Amino acid sequence: MTQTYAALLRGINVSGHRKVPMAELRSLLEGLGHGSVRTHLQSGNAVFTAGAGASEEELTAALEDAIEDRFGFRVDCLVRDGAYLAAVADACPFPAAELEGKQLHALYFSGPPDAGRFAAIDQEAYRPEAFALGDRVLYLYVPEGLGRSRLGEVVSRPSLSEGLVVTARNWNTVLKLVELTREG
Repeated sequence: MTQTYAALLRGINVSGHRKVPMAELRSLLEGLGHGSVRTHLQSGNAVFTAGAGASEEELTAALEDAIEDRFGFRVDCLVRDGAYLAAVADACPFPAAELEGKQLHALYFSGPPDAGRFAAIDQEAYRPEAFALGDRVLYLYVPEGLGRSRLGEVVSRPSLSEGLVVTARNWNTVLKLVELTREG
């Protein structure tokens, strides 16, 4: 039996740096024995099937090692199964259906973030922007988009997520990955 996963690569294909062509990423995932490999956008989103016995951590480590072997640099990755991605979308505390994709983001964490660190942020000072923590995710509402967000800068500080890999996706990508992982 197989399970469908999404791989979220952090910080690739930005301004010509750390280039990982999507065709090569698909080939690499197939070389790892994964099936039904597809990519979404150029920013490091891939969907694939793997044996149901594989853990997200094992799949992540194998992908990171394979990328380093193929491209000569290390890329932080997160691998999440389709059920988790759907649960993240379903648990969104913001009115996602009423918002543009650029107004809502999910920051995925490799493990549970330290809620105490985020509790120290005075959210009132950043209104109407807001965030909420979920299961290994931070939901970020930024009405003017992430590029203009003061709160986005604050919640992205390395000190808040020390020891964790973090990668962000806008809500359009969140929903597309849910869709692709449901298709299998």
